[in-house]
Amino acid sequence: MTVEATRAQLQRLRSAVADELSGLEADLHAVFEASQDSNADDEHDPEGSTIAYERAQLTAVLAATRRRLADLDEALTRLESGAYGICERCGLPIPADRLAIRPFARTCVTCT
Repeated sequence: MTVEATRAQLQRLRSAVADELSGLEADLHAVFEASQDSNADDEHDPEGSTIAYERAQLTAVLAATRRRLADLDEALTRLESGAYGICERCGLPIPADRLAIRPFARTCVTCT
């Protein structure tokens, strides 16, 4: 894959993850707003999961999405510097199959 094609792929992925992040942040804000407007007993809700549980789950997904966005930003930086596709530990090329699955991979499978 050419540098231009790789850049385009990484930018498409970054855009999709950034959109996902925006949606998750809006969802979390909505959960916070709903919990402020409610006087429900969150700990004894017979309806199932608590607002605190939903907030914790959403916060964890949000953190993972932020990490994925940072990984893609770092991959774009490595691409611009010429270090993309080179294992950070052993210095050997990362196989194309690994980069196809994890385009933000920093290490080869052996060094993972």
